[in-house]
Amino acid sequence: MKRWEREGVAEIEDIRLPTKEQLQKGVAIIECIQEIPCNPCVDACPFNAISMENINALPIVDFEKCVGCGKCIEVCPGLAIFVVKAKGEKATVMLPYEFIPLPKEGQMVKAINREGKEICEAVVKKVRKGKTPVVTIELPAEYAMEARHIKVKAEE
Repeated sequence: MKRWEREGVAEIEDIRLPTKEQLQKGVAIIECIQEIPCNPCVDACPFNAISMENINALPIVDFEKCVGCGKCIEVCPGLAIFVVKAKGEKATVMLPYEFIPLPKEGQMVKAINREGKEICEAVVKKVRKGKTPVVTIELPAEYAMEARHIKVKAEE
């Protein structure tokens, strides 16, 4: 039995990953690991970069077609899609965010890993409102494939 089946936490080994070169341009990382009938990400992609064998199959990103626009993020009901761009020492991660209030651009936050543990400081670079708001954070590149949520510091 895989860890995600026992504890609900995906591991990097469970996820299809892009090459280092593909990460430099920024691509969608789909962390959907359970085969359920769902496909809004396929329909949302204007570049036809996401496909599925059938409605119950896991979505697959064609990293060569993906431009990292993030339209798939805001339609994923499982909050399982992230756009990661890692170039040099810095990285950006676009992630779904369903809490209020929304963070503000320039705000310092804590990046959180898949287990909900704080891993590093990050800065909010962009907030895009939509069906599900999408927050873009900047953080050290070494945490790009770990950061999957943020903890907003209480305002003083």
